[in-house]
Amino acid sequence: MAPLSIDAAERQLQTTIQALYTLLVQLHSFRGPETSAALHTTLTSLLANLSALLTTSPSLAVSVPREIIAYVEDGRNPDIYTREFVELVQRQNQYVKGKAEAFASFRDVLAEEIKSALPGLKADVERVVRETGGREEGSQEAVIAAAAAAAAAGEATLPRMNDLR
Repeated sequence: MAPLSIDAAERQLQTTIQALYTLLVQLHSFRGPETSAALHTTLTSLLANLSALLTTSPSLAVSVPREIIAYVEDGRNPDIYTREFVELVQRQNQYVKGKAEAFASFRDVLAEEIKSALPGLKADVERVVRETGGREEGSQEAVIAAAAAAAAAGEATLPRMNDLR
């Protein structure tokens, strides 16, 4: 069975919804035996639409997470679920970013301590720092970061142009 396109599935759903609406109107204005034939025809049409949806839905190339289905079945708005999910992902992203920045800061501090305690490993430590995304000594970012740290400490020194190259 060829995959059902989204447009075809949407048309089937619209037809089913229309049949449900027609059934609602007919039930509201039910007058007994004189309207039972029309009601029977509408019910038959609704059952045919539901049967068509049931047979073609497995070939639809879209999956809806069970959490969203449960959310809708509980009478809640799926847009709220989406908003809450995005907010949760943003919070987790901020948390992970904070951890990554903390580890990067720890890496830099540890590297400086190792270089001062074991000067023979300076080249190896600088290579490890550089390969793990750290700043190289003498790089523009390192000079600017050092200037910012000095400014924050109250030592208002500006980097020289030679240091920025």
